[in-house]
Amino acid sequence: MLAHMTAPTLMKLLLIVPHPDDEVYGAAGTLMEYVEAGHTVGLVTLTKGEAGRTLGLADSPEALGKLREAELKACLEEIGVQVHEHLGFPDKYLQGQPFEPLVEVARSAMLRHRPETVLTFPPNGSNGHPDHVTTHRAVKAAWDSLPEAERPVLWYYAGPTPPEQPELQAEYLPPNIERDVSRFITRKLTAIACHRTQALSTVDFIRRFAARITTETFHQV
Repeated sequence: MLAHMTAPTLMKLLLIVPHPDDEVYGAAGTLMEYVEAGHTVGLVTLTKGEAGRTLGLADSPEALGKLREAELKACLEEIGVQVHEHLGFPDKYLQGQPFEPLVEVARSAMLRHRPETVLTFPPNGSNGHPDHVTTHRAVKAAWDSLPEAERPVLWYYAGPTPPEQPELQAEYLPPNIERDVSRFITRKLTAIACHRTQALSTVDFIRRFAARITTETFHQV
């Protein structure tokens, strides 16, 4: 299942997310800033994204997964991410998978890389996507299982505006960290554009959350 594994290393920030493109909209500028400062950053992507939109660019889930893997590689090269682990859990079906293997993926990554900070989705998954919610649960369970002295700082993606859907509002966590990444805007937009199959998601994100292109916000637990 593990497509690429790197040697153990210490790192500044480790993202654990389900899909290719989950790394870029809300965190690319922060990652670029850390890399520029000489830090190591890493990413664990749990699925190939094979159940997403194709926009006519792929004719099967398998072809889409391969295409999105290539898109993600190009994006990470633009950002400068040094450590990437890409797994093959089924896209859109994480909630139906045995839970402990997902927890172990997150726990193993934390123990091997010893990140200063881990970033993932909040309890409501930001938008309620079942894969986002399941990833949150797995990362939080892995984090809770570590001795307190060995836990990294835990960040969640956090938009400054509560979600419109009532069912997501109960678990909304407001940001308590705000980072100005405006000087990376050109490179961030270039990185976003690497995910060609997700063009509709990109347009929707910019339409609804344009300010988050230049200001990245997180909730620190």
